[in-house]
Amino acid sequence: MKFSKKATLGLLFSLTLIVAGCGQQSASNTNASSAGTGHTAPTESEAAKLNVQVSFYPMYEFTKNVAGDLAEVHTLVPAGMEPHDWEPTPQDIASIEKADVLVYNGAGMESWMDQVTGSLSNASLIQVEASKGINLLEGGEHDHHHGDSEATEHDHDHDHANGATTDEHDHDHAVGVTTEEHDHDHDAEAEEGHDHDHGGLDPHVWLSPALAVKEVRNIEAGLAQAAPEHAEQFKKNADAYVAQLESLDQDFKSAVADSKRKDFITQHAAFGYLAQEYGLQQVPIAGLSPEQEPSAAQMASVIDFAKEHQVKTIFFETLVSSKVSETIASEVGAKTAVLNPIEGLTEKEIASGMDYISVMRQNLEALKLALNE
Repeated sequence: MKFSKKATLGLLFSLTLIVAGCGQQSASNTNASSAGTGHTAPTESEAAKLNVQVSFYPMYEFTKNVAGDLAEVHTLVPAGMEPHDWEPTPQDIASIEKADVLVYNGAGMESWMDQVTGSLSNASLIQVEASKGINLLEGGEHDHHHGDSEATEHDHDHDHANGATTDEHDHDHAVGVTTEEHDHDHDAEAEEGHDHDHGGLDPHVWLSPALAVKEVRNIEAGLAQAAPEHAEQFKKNADAYVAQLESLDQDFKSAVADSKRKDFITQHAAFGYLAQEYGLQQVPIAGLSPEQEPSAAQMASVIDFAKEHQVKTIFFETLVSSKVSETIASEVGAKTAVLNPIEGLTEKEIASGMDYISVMRQNLEALKLALNE
């Protein structure tokens, strides 16, 4: 029997009350270097730090670089797990209930967010939607001939300073706490049958280094709100990390400026913002969720595009099967290569010390090769 996501989350909320009463901790990974281990009882020094829960890996990376040693940052989605269809366990919800700050991407990436946060009793929880203030691309229906670079922008403006939420929302929470109502409608995302469409918006803003800067600044504002006595240090940390992101941004601009081609075929429609930022054309095989199976017509369309434009590389990604990309590559005589949407790191990537910056530089090198074949 198939249960709707809304019914499943409703059951989780009931179980959460039991879990919270028993004082259990989340089993999600605590940080990028110890992913997959459960939370342990906080030490005295940890208790003095902010308790920050983040939804998935890019939010961890951005938050940790801003927070430094002033917060314990815990990732809800475990290492190596594809986050699009992940749902929180009762233990995860209990961990959110106890947090000082909750950081999430927004734009429909975390389809469970509104229903979970609406069930919480922690009125002082600071909720930071990292994508606030960013013009979002429409992504419900992707044109496989043209990609996301021609998608319509959606004004994601909530009239917040630096992405912090305001008292325009219905709930009487402190400034910075998001609520169930947003300018873009998340309601449909909780309905059965809409688990994969992100409410019609493309959430993958972190894959543009320029937009990652905006997400970092929103996170900085949220942490400063939670611990204003550390606002100066948060800004200093954010400035240092933004400098790295801006250097990465410039390297992307330089690399693609004189490339032979501007189009690339990727496994799912995750690179619309990157394509838009650097004047490229994304041709996705599947839609916004990598778990979506392309139809026969979509496959044929991408194959025709690849043949017509003599595409030599078909990109796939690390957390899902590469079978579809390999099928198309075989059909058109192309090779496959990784273009990583950084929705999570594998255990191997964690063990080797990879992070957002290093993975994005790998993506840059892969694109440079593909765009100059």
